[in-house]
Parts: sequence; C-alpha cells; structure tokens
Amino acid sequence: MQKIVVLSGAGISAESGISTFRDNDGLWENHPIEEVATPEGWEANQNLVLKFYNIRRKQLFEVEPNNGHKALVRLEEKFDVQVVTQNIDDLHERAGSSNVLHLHGELKKVQSTIDPTLIYEMDSWELKHGETCEKGSQLRPYVVWFGEDVPNIIKAVDIVKEADILIIVGTSLNVYPAAGLSHETRKGVPIFLVDPANVNTSNLKNVKHIKSGAGEGLKKLVEQLMND
Repeated sequence: MQKIVVLSGAGISAESGISTFRDNDGLWENHPIEEVATPEGWEANQNLVLKFYNIRRKQLFEVEPNNGHKALVRLEEKFDVQVVTQNIDDLHERAGSSNVLHLHGELKKVQSTIDPTLIYEMDSWELKHGETCEKGSQLRPYVVWFGEDVPNIIKAVDIVKEADILIIVGTSLNVYPAAGLSHETRKGVPIFLVDPANVNTSNLKNVKHIKSGAGEGLKKLVEQLMND
C-alpha cells in the first residue's frame, strides 16, 4: 500500500471558520505575537494568554470539519495516510483521519508548567488561572510557542521520508522548522501543493500546484488519486 503524507496548515482550517495564524499587520487577533505566543508573554501576563486561548478554544467547539478534511479521510480507503499538521485544532481527527501528528500542540489539551510530560484533555473551552496539575503548578495551553522546541519535528521528518506521495495544503511553507519538511522526500516523489495563491515552488522538484482552496482542491486531487 502506497503511503501518502499530508502537510497541512492554517488554510485548511480557515475554511471551517478558524482564524488564521496572523493578519497582514503582524498582529494575532489584535495582539502582538510576543504577548500571547511566547514564554515571555506567558511570564508577563498569564491571564491575557489564558483569555486569548480560551477565545480560540471556544471557537473550535463551535466549528466543524470541512470538505477538505473529509476528502483526506477518503484516501484511507486506498492508501496509508499520515497527516502532519501545523494546526492546533482537532478538525482532522473529527473528520475521521486515523493518523494525525500535531507539530505545534493541541488546543483541547493543557499541560503542567513544571512538568511538560503531564498533559490533560479538556472537555470545556475555558482554562482558568488557578487550575493546576497534580503537582500543584498552573496549567498552560498545550501549544508550542515561538522560541520553544518543536518536539515532534524529528518524528515528522521520518514520516515524510517514507512518503510515496506528498500533499501540502493550507500552508505557505514560511514557518520553520515545518517548512523544511517538504525537502525531506525521497528523490522522485510527486508533490501536490493545494493553495489558491501564487506560491514560489522553484525550490521544490516534481511539484504540481493546484491553485484552489483546500476544499475544492483536495476534492479534485483525491478523486484523481483514487482513480489512478
């Protein structure tokens, strides 16, 4: 069975109504990135960071997977499919994808601030100041912030190296280290890039750019792959 690896980013979740990573003005929902997505921001104002992620988490509880997420699930009828996502939502899982690796954490989980191995599932959207882990420390969002290591990047590299087909959707390939994953494929492996924008693909070989949104583009691509 051929292995398809999917690299997904904010663009696929945007079609479900999830706010994209940042606006053109460099702000993230009116907050500088440094205030809400760095260890320094957390140290400076925990309440602001908690509020920011609570808003995002509440939004996640209100949206559903879209046609792009669902199209990828269909591939599992014929292929061994592994999704590697930069997104912290659970829309791939809720659509039915069996194998999902999150590079930047998961919004519906929280972790201890003194022991990062203590990770807890959330069944509500709100994390409050004063909620602690079993060791007594404040819980924080289970999210990889700027300046922090990406623990799953090595695992992701190994996955991409096994790909027979690589699909890139919803990501501009500008966020490192995730952006480097597209260069880890074996020689000759076909790459399909689904993106409505003009993307510079000159540094990628064997790439076909499907210039449309995630839902429409993935539907066409999956139909092609299922019929080949």
